[in-house]
Amino acid sequence: MTGNTQLTARDIMTSGVQCVGAHQSLMEAAKLMRDLNVGCLPICGDNNRLTGLITDRDIVVQCCAEGIDPATVQAGSLGGELHWIDASAGADEALAKMEQHQIKRLPVIDVQQGHQLVGLITEANLAKNLTDAQIAEFATRVYANA
Repeated sequence: MTGNTQLTARDIMTSGVQCVGAHQSLMEAAKLMRDLNVGCLPICGDNNRLTGLITDRDIVVQCCAEGIDPATVQAGSLGGELHWIDASAGADEALAKMEQHQIKRLPVIDVQQGHQLVGLITEANLAKNLTDAQIAEFATRVYANA
């Protein structure tokens, strides 16, 4: 990161993220995204544990563009493959995981406190904590096949 290798995922994440329930509709997810002014929401199951992420693009491409009413589809059905990082892991590890899986958002889980979602690392979080060279490398790796 910016020369400080002591930063953790918790140090660079955005905290206070809100989940959409796995059984809530895509319409409800879209309204929550609008109200929170975000393009991505974590999906939490009945046990309040993270089960996936959903983006505004997921809703448009996989539902609306297919002519499906978003009020009839549960958010949990679009969760996709889930990657996350422990809150105590190094920030460099978070960056490496995002590059490896070519993802732009990484949920942060506090494993020691009951495996609870505590935040989300986004590109904006990385931009605040990376050197110019690291930003260029991240962009090359994540957007290479986009």
